[in-house]
Amino acid sequence: MSLIVLLLTAAILLIFEFPVAFSLMGASIGYLAVDFFTGQGIPVSLTILARRMSPGLDSFPLLAMPLFILAGNLMNRSGIAESIFKFATSLFGHIRGGLAHVNIAASIVFAGMSGVAQADAAGLGTIEIEQMMKKGYKAPFAAAVTASSSIIGPIIPPSVIMVLYAVLAQVSLGELFLAGILPGILMGVLLMLLVYWMSLTNRANTPVEPASTLKEIFLSFVMALPALLAPMILVFGILFGFATPTELGAIAVFYAVVLGVINKRLGLKEIKEASLDSLVTFGVLIFIMAAAFPIGWIIAANNLPMHIANFILSISTNKFVVLILINMMLLIVGCFLETNAILFISVPALLPLIQMLGVDPVHFGVILVLNLLIGAITPPFGIILFIMMDIAKISFRSLLKEMRYFYVPLGISLLIITFVPDFVLFLPRVVAQAFGG
Repeated sequence: MSLIVLLLTAAILLIFEFPVAFSLMGASIGYLAVDFFTGQGIPVSLTILARRMSPGLDSFPLLAMPLFILAGNLMNRSGIAESIFKFATSLFGHIRGGLAHVNIAASIVFAGMSGVAQADAAGLGTIEIEQMMKKGYKAPFAAAVTASSSIIGPIIPPSVIMVLYAVLAQVSLGELFLAGILPGILMGVLLMLLVYWMSLTNRANTPVEPASTLKEIFLSFVMALPALLAPMILVFGILFGFATPTELGAIAVFYAVVLGVINKRLGLKEIKEASLDSLVTFGVLIFIMAAAFPIGWIIAANNLPMHIANFILSISTNKFVVLILINMMLLIVGCFLETNAILFISVPALLPLIQMLGVDPVHFGVILVLNLLIGAITPPFGIILFIMMDIAKISFRSLLKEMRYFYVPLGISLLIITFVPDFVLFLPRVVAQAFGG
């Protein structure tokens, strides 16, 4: 009874758009109230709940999160997005599908900088939608392409949501980052194939750009090279292990400042604004994490993971069937609840089950993150959809009409990632073998 009240309270408060941290804290207090009046469940005092909020924050990988957030905000202000978009246009603008391909390709590159889907959607997305509309693309289509490609950001490192999962699941952040590279590229390729098919079948008006000369491609590459080096530094740093993800975050911040100063786009004012924005974002996430830890402890203390495991295993003991059931559950819940809230509740509840079935926690982390990101572009409460509506000045209905096509490649990506663990774990294993880990 107490656990039902815990989960229902959290769901109801989130549905009515209470702040996530207060919703999670309210759920814990609801659990206490029911336990006090009924005498059921694990006796817990309010003092113990308060003490449970801070120990989980004592984590070295967590230090990477504010650094990547700050690096993303600095790079957004450094003119990087514009140079990436111009270079992608010179490479892909002439292909059938035009700037839609450019949009996706730019998001893949920008993914190595921002680490937050909302940052990609709001920062690079503003440029992408504006340019596409100038060239004759319909606003709903431009917004749908941008929304779909923006969720590649948290799959390819760096990724703030992966940092959170690594802390909650106690897995290697470096392995998790490596595991996201190939799935992120797969998503981009499948999205580009969809755009190409839509252009062939006239399902979208996709004007093409004139083919760039080799000289124009080279010049745009030179202009974009400093921006392209940022994700390369991060990826090769992780691949060859010359720095931890946290240290790479510090390097990314330093690189973004140097690049912004050289471009004359970053001054003390811009650095201060980026720092304040990052502080607010990180502060909110830390508060949410602190509020979520008592729920994770209550879930574990009441043996809820075992109850969930027994229920799911009564349906099937095949790990792939179980993963499909988990995918379906996460996709449904993701339509209604906030991404971080689902993450903090689902990890302690589901991790023991997937470990029992022999599923690698790193593999499961990529599956979980992609599920949550698809939820961020799924009605009725997908936050990125609302960002796109505001940028493109379009209705919710017109956006969803275009979005229906883009769920297909994302769904295929999720299935491949779920059923082919070797694809996800290929890079982590190669690096582990290369360095004897």
